[in-house]
Amino acid sequence: MKNGKVPNPNTVHPIAGYENEIYVKPTITNPNIVVGDFTYIGDSEFESHVTHHYEWNGDKLIIGKFCQIAAGVEFVMNGANHQMNAVSTFPFYTLQGWEMDPPLPEDLPLKGDTVIGNDVWIGQNAVILPGVHIGDGAIIGANSVVGKDVEPYTIVVGNPAKVLRKRFDDELIGLLLAFKWWDKGIEEINALIPLLTCSDLDKVKKELTSRLA
Repeated sequence: MKNGKVPNPNTVHPIAGYENEIYVKPTITNPNIVVGDFTYIGDSEFESHVTHHYEWNGDKLIIGKFCQIAAGVEFVMNGANHQMNAVSTFPFYTLQGWEMDPPLPEDLPLKGDTVIGNDVWIGQNAVILPGVHIGDGAIIGANSVVGKDVEPYTIVVGNPAKVLRKRFDDELIGLLLAFKWWDKGIEEINALIPLLTCSDLDKVKKELTSRLA
């Protein structure tokens, strides 16, 4: 408990007096957007960052807990995709006056749900393309365009985004994925903060191994 306050995932403004950072979950109105506790964005609102999200496609944006989303990030959903297996990509069926029925779903390059794991840091102005899955603990560099899945605890950068490196070795990544600190209760996470913020990774491995035994 800090300053007599307990972390509350239903608080919109977790920094008193500052409106340009919000917890996302309590602001969501679209049932096809699902966001976990304590995920925040560096803006005063979230849903305008989710573009081309049309209910008839049925795709969902699913974001885990404790994600950090910087200003200018865009989640591009499947409605942005045009038919590509025909001579023209022009979407006549969406525009007034053109005599075209909507394409069959199998004729559109629909990529499914976009899924972001837990404790993911997405840098400023990054673009996440439709159907991408980003694993727990990943880092997306600023201005990156992510069109392919990202493994847990992996750093990707660039346009198109490419793997820069894994954050940790496979042993520590496996321990973190097994431990799932983001699913613990608030009191336990508070007690874990010295471990979660420790730069002595050998010490972290030993502690996680002990706790998972």
